[in-house]
Amino acid sequence: MKADKEIKREFKLKASRNPDDYYATSVLKEHGFSRHKCVKCGTYFWSTEKSEVCGDPACSGGYRFIGNSPAKKSFDYIGAWKAFASMFRKKGYTPIPRYPVAARWRDDTDFVQASIYDFQPFVVSGEVKPPANPLVVPQFCLRFNDIDNVGITGAHYTGFVMIGQHAFMPPKEYNQKKYFEDIHDWLVRGMGIPKDEIIYHEDAWAGGGNFGPCMEFFSRGLELGNQVYMFYSQTPKGYKELNIKVLDMGAGHERFAWFTKASSTSYETTFPTVMKKLHAKTGVKADMEIMRDFLPHASYLNVDEVEDAEKAWGAVSKKVGLGISELKREILPLAALYSVAEHSRALLVALTDGVLPSNVGGGYNLRMILRRALSFINKYEWQISLPEVCEWHASYLKPLFPELRKNLNEVEKILEVERRKFKETIERSRHIVSRLSRIDEKKLVELYDSHGISPDFIKEEFEKNGKKLSVPDNFYARVASLHENKQQATQTRKELDVDFGDLPDTKILYYEHYDLTEFEAVVLAVKRDLVVLDKTAFYPTSGGQLHDTGTLNGIRVEEVLKHGNLIVHRLESVEGLRRGMLVKGKIDFERRLQLAQHHTATHIINGVARKLLGNHVWQAGASKSLSKARLDITHYEKLSPEEIRFIEEEANKVIQLNLPVNSYVLPKDVAEKKYGFILYQGGFVPGKSVRVIEIKGLDVEACGGTHLKLTGEAERITILKTSKIQDGIVRIEFAAGMAARKAYQKGEVMVEELAKLFGVPPEVVPARAEELFAKWKKARKARKKGKKLEEADYELSSSEKYDGDVLARVAEIFSTQPEHVVKTASRFLRELNEFKKFSS
Repeated sequence: MKADKEIKREFKLKASRNPDDYYATSVLKEHGFSRHKCVKCGTYFWSTEKSEVCGDPACSGGYRFIGNSPAKKSFDYIGAWKAFASMFRKKGYTPIPRYPVAARWRDDTDFVQASIYDFQPFVVSGEVKPPANPLVVPQFCLRFNDIDNVGITGAHYTGFVMIGQHAFMPPKEYNQKKYFEDIHDWLVRGMGIPKDEIIYHEDAWAGGGNFGPCMEFFSRGLELGNQVYMFYSQTPKGYKELNIKVLDMGAGHERFAWFTKASSTSYETTFPTVMKKLHAKTGVKADMEIMRDFLPHASYLNVDEVEDAEKAWGAVSKKVGLGISELKREILPLAALYSVAEHSRALLVALTDGVLPSNVGGGYNLRMILRRALSFINKYEWQISLPEVCEWHASYLKPLFPELRKNLNEVEKILEVERRKFKETIERSRHIVSRLSRIDEKKLVELYDSHGISPDFIKEEFEKNGKKLSVPDNFYARVASLHENKQQATQTRKELDVDFGDLPDTKILYYEHYDLTEFEAVVLAVKRDLVVLDKTAFYPTSGGQLHDTGTLNGIRVEEVLKHGNLIVHRLESVEGLRRGMLVKGKIDFERRLQLAQHHTATHIINGVARKLLGNHVWQAGASKSLSKARLDITHYEKLSPEEIRFIEEEANKVIQLNLPVNSYVLPKDVAEKKYGFILYQGGFVPGKSVRVIEIKGLDVEACGGTHLKLTGEAERITILKTSKIQDGIVRIEFAAGMAARKAYQKGEVMVEELAKLFGVPPEVVPARAEELFAKWKKARKARKKGKKLEEADYELSSSEKYDGDVLARVAEIFSTQPEHVVKTASRFLRELNEFKKFSS
């Protein structure tokens, strides 16, 4: 299929030939607008007065509203949304709350990058109803392609609010003229912009597999928004008209306030209270005379649009009437301060919504802006605390996003962990950079990507030693592009190379009753060793859970697989089975019970971990086998022994409470309204409906697995091991039910063996192991001094040598490291005591 840019270019050309077929030109004509073509860029545009150039700042002479806005209304940042929502409510639109910035309902992106992302793919395709229709939404978005421009141009952001105006209508009910009239009315009456100050651009838009015509709107060089009419989807065979036509208007919330206030930069109007406090803390003030001259031309410094940044600075400095160095001395500290304010707000929202900075996926870009902010704070030696700045943002945004105040303690913890990591990186960086004599651009990106060493730090270190280093102006955009593709762990699923034809979806029988082990069904298809039934109680391998086994008419079912919306049974033999016959199925209950215990236990541990560690905990992966299960959660550091013990104890309390495990199948829009997006712990869920598993007050998830009816049926949860498997991901391995009893028996045997080896009673094993470990460390340290073995041994008493060797032998017997024997012995003894207490 064609790239979005190619589709956009082709469709824009097509629409320009017949504008009346694609744009609301009749409305424009009614209001006195006429069509022109820009002599500079070739774009067709509409204005009330004849003009040779369009409204783009590059063609029309930069931002011309600063200090002189044509708008008769004046909004602060919060007031802009209130005014917009109020006007559009009267026009029949329903204002809805923002969606989380982490797009967990999609499998193609980490973050929401535009308000339409909230509704792709299922609402746009017509599979799922929208939360309201039509609607408006203040959607916080994250994009990382403009990092290098943040602070400099006065208009660029990594985290911003896109005000969305959306409608999802059948073609006959789609009213393009009304939608355009509504946004035009907002500009003229809502913002008070005279119509002769507005310029509309004909354009096209493509993204998420959809495309259509688009009308952009400008005033005095500033693009205020654009209205997309999503008519088509892209398929391998070409364009296809959508069954549901979509209105997708996206406007910059930040720009509405900036334009009406006509302030020097949008940052001063977007976070006014934060900037006031930052100016006071740092002493960095803007020279308003210079800023008034600089800002109209700041858009020329957009690193995405200039080939030679230094040349662009030269051109802007001439317009301002200052030398390049003098202009940079004035602008760059301000730009750095604006970046700290902007990046901290983006981080606040992302962390509140449960995303962690890390070295992979979207978390990589979060860490990049966090470290960029910390680098500026270090460079200028500002006494700024990012958690404190986040608190300022949360207070100011309370009328718009009250949820940001709820997780400030958690945000502070995460930022503090990241600050410590950054400090450690700085120390390592000095050592690495000191060994480098020359660095090219590729090496600069590599050093940041692999070691987290900022280009500014390297440049400063080089300059200290009299060496020069050139840093690309779009450095951070280059690094971000390396991590554009979503990195996610996906379960390997066997694909069947067989066509069963047009069969109805398999009816699932295990959703309501995990203990349903016998059933009757009709055979719909038999191919090779594969059988499809009209309904089944057999669970297929999916969601990290192993499949069921059993029999069909006495024939062994060896494997169960998902194939689209069909459940396929692989049999030992298909002899005697034919289409249309009635068969009897029987599930191996002992296997089913163990897998259900592990699956429900996974939900219990996930809920308990979230309560203990914070709302940033999300499921990052899971596996349920017969011997044990594992749950990978998002968390910023290793679990402590106390946290592990707490999670296990609380999980077993949930079991003892014997809570109901509720199961519902709901339309997706109903489930999202009722439970929110915490449903998507396991990630993307296709289809019109979702099966919800709820343990009230603890955990709720969209899940297709087999589950117990009561938490008490899990019997017991034993945590076997925890580890940090990658940056920001912690793995918890555990056992429940019969598997937990087997783990207990294994622990009992180990403690008895250790007691014999150590020559002590079982209850003394941990203390004896710790004593041996201390002696083993001393022996190892002595032998590492570089002396001969016999000299090292001479320094130790005979008992120390003997005890160190005993510990080494014990470690070898149990296939572990000597330092793990103490922990293992202590854990097993604790488990034994708790299990005996629980059993009694």
